[in-house]
Amino acid sequence: MKFAATAQSPYGIKCDCLVEFVNKNGINAIAKDTPTAVTQAINHLRQQGDLSESAHARMVYPEGEASAKRILVVPVEFELKANSPAHTTGKHLSGIANTIAKAISDYPIKDLVIHFDDRFMHSAPLSDQDGVRDAQVFTAALLNAVYKSDAFKGKETQDKNKKKLKSLPGLAKVTLATQDAELKDVKQGLVQGEAVGLGMITARNLGDAPPNICNPQYFTAEAKKLAKKHPKLTVKVLGEKELKALGAGAYLAVTQGSANPPQLITMEYKGGKASDKPICFVGKGLTFDSGGISIKPGAGMDEMKYDMCGAGSVMAVMQAAAELKLPINIVGAIAAAENMPASNATRPGDIVTTMSGQTVEILNTDAEGRLVLCDTLTYVQDKFKPQVVINMATLTGACIVALGHHTAAVMGNTPELTQELQELSLKVNDPIWELPLWSEYTDDLKSPFADIPNIAGGRGAGTIIAGCYLQKFIKDVPWAHLDIAGVAWNSGAAKGATGRPVHLLMQYLFKQLDTKPASDKAAGPAVRKRKPTARKTTVKK
Repeated sequence: MKFAATAQSPYGIKCDCLVEFVNKNGINAIAKDTPTAVTQAINHLRQQGDLSESAHARMVYPEGEASAKRILVVPVEFELKANSPAHTTGKHLSGIANTIAKAISDYPIKDLVIHFDDRFMHSAPLSDQDGVRDAQVFTAALLNAVYKSDAFKGKETQDKNKKKLKSLPGLAKVTLATQDAELKDVKQGLVQGEAVGLGMITARNLGDAPPNICNPQYFTAEAKKLAKKHPKLTVKVLGEKELKALGAGAYLAVTQGSANPPQLITMEYKGGKASDKPICFVGKGLTFDSGGISIKPGAGMDEMKYDMCGAGSVMAVMQAAAELKLPINIVGAIAAAENMPASNATRPGDIVTTMSGQTVEILNTDAEGRLVLCDTLTYVQDKFKPQVVINMATLTGACIVALGHHTAAVMGNTPELTQELQELSLKVNDPIWELPLWSEYTDDLKSPFADIPNIAGGRGAGTIIAGCYLQKFIKDVPWAHLDIAGVAWNSGAAKGATGRPVHLLMQYLFKQLDTKPASDKAAGPAVRKRKPTARKTTVKK
């Protein structure tokens, strides 16, 4: 599928389908260049009562001079909701993209033209409108809306799906027709959005792959394939022998019951100046998590193949950054491992020594993500001296209890960083919400036998406790931890990986490039010096 942007009138472009938007004011009908055939078709729907706020998109066939074979009329109604900070332009545009993808799925459409005009797509002025970001969000959402995971189905089933979804596999070109004044921004956003969307699809493909295929060695192979395509991207892999030499006792404790050895994969992208410290992304990559000796219940255990979605997001970000040739230095670390029960598996009560030298009493082998992450975080800080570290992990079921499936959790040691991430998340419809890492929670991590346990006693604040555990391995560097357990995949009829939080992470990179001095933009980002600050907020007892 190819994307393009043009300032040409959408009514002069020959295509299989033109997408028009109408809102409660019907303002699209007053555009000066709107052909009579288009106006009549839309007015007919309005007169029939088919364009109410709750109406679905409708396909109509214009008569006369229209250059489009079909017109998809999409009703839009957008008002900022005071009680929903996540209800932003990003969410609105993502919803429109999903509506379009669903509506065209039954039609043989190869060329799609979308009247991408803020005058028509919004029914109220929005303070957070941005031409680049709007096009970026819309394009990424449209790509993901047409994604279908059938790579592991038989050929006969794949052929049936192609016939059933006869438009989507054949959709060859999507053109965004905008105003001349917005064309430059829309083109930039379109390029960014295509890279982000394809990155999200990579993350979804990895997440949806079965664990007998997507194991730690598979991750290594995929990383090396990506590096072959991009000369500025290099890959280094630490296996069991190397991890032992580094003293990664926590990481190895997770993997010792598995026949698939661990792989700590680092992907280094050098797009900036050699002197620029990198931004480091770290992803939990449990390609299957049985829970180990503290084994999980059987119901739903198949979904534990998604316990590598943090690592999949890292792979996706490295792919998108390399495709866009971003002038910035990035390190992506994938902590790939498998947690299985066996006669030689780690037991509850075992004590291990981490790469940092701290000892950990393993009270629950199903709290394994923090064990692979703590050694990985130590490694990347010592090896790469990053300016910022952001890790993401499907870390705790408690996060789903606390926040459900709409938003991920963010915690960190630097208010500026966590607040920036939270603001950006809402702009691209990839929301996160901050939880506190107060000292009162950290005090719960005590063991009579080791420096720290891998869980605290009791069931409360499990997500925060996990964040407090990770913070003990963070040195003097701004750090944020994203718990994506509630948003990384969907269950039920729409089962599958979501590709979150790839868009948020890419938007963070774009923001760093936007805020650096103009003289550095061709060579790399200015290092934004943030000092980690401890939160001094206390809780009344």
